[in-house]
Amino acid sequence: MNNPTIRNWLGFSTLALMLASLFMVFDYVPPDAEMGIAQLIFYFHVPLAWVAFASFGLVAIAGIFYLWLGDQLWDDLGYAAAETGMIFCTLMIVTGSIWAKPIWGTWWTWDSRLTMTFILWLMYGGYLMLRASADDTPQVARFAAVIGIVAALDVPIVIASVRLWRTIHPAVLVTKQGGHGLEDPRMIWTLLVSLTAFTVLWAWILMLRFTQLRTRSRMGRLAGGIALAAAAASDPR
Repeated sequence: MNNPTIRNWLGFSTLALMLASLFMVFDYVPPDAEMGIAQLIFYFHVPLAWVAFASFGLVAIAGIFYLWLGDQLWDDLGYAAAETGMIFCTLMIVTGSIWAKPIWGTWWTWDSRLTMTFILWLMYGGYLMLRASADDTPQVARFAAVIGIVAALDVPIVIASVRLWRTIHPAVLVTKQGGHGLEDPRMIWTLLVSLTAFTVLWAWILMLRFTQLRTRSRMGRLAGGIALAAAAASDPR
């Protein structure tokens, strides 16, 4: 992932796709017949949810490989994915609240999907607080890996919560009655472009942060090696 060419390509692709997405949302796609212009935030809210869930899934995968192999690379990848996922999860909750206010008449309600999403946000907040407050030791990394794996188990519960419990949250992509609920083909195209734009943005941010963490790990090992060499040189025996 530490490739400047790929990073630059992802950066330019993110800019182009985001501009295309904004054009389609505000000038191409028709508003929903029932929710009106407020529904346009759907084209940001759903992609944010997708990349947040993808990040947390990656945290779990990286955690499993770290516990198995003990390679610092997997810990750095899991840490970068948790930070990235937390950003998008927070934006997902914020855009959901902005959407809820004109539709439900409130910024927040303890609906089952919203509650499970908030629990997910709290668990990864705990993961990041652990990483920020403790030293970077293998013990802390293993503990964080376990937390990341357990927290990721909430992702399928959040996705299935619309069907598992009574909820007022709309199931737009796969409705309870079947079908995707997007009656106009322009809605589908706009959603696909937005999903692609946010996915590329996520990959770009993740790559930047992962590269930083890998550099920090290498510098840490180098500093440790220099300290050991200095201690050996000063030992009179």
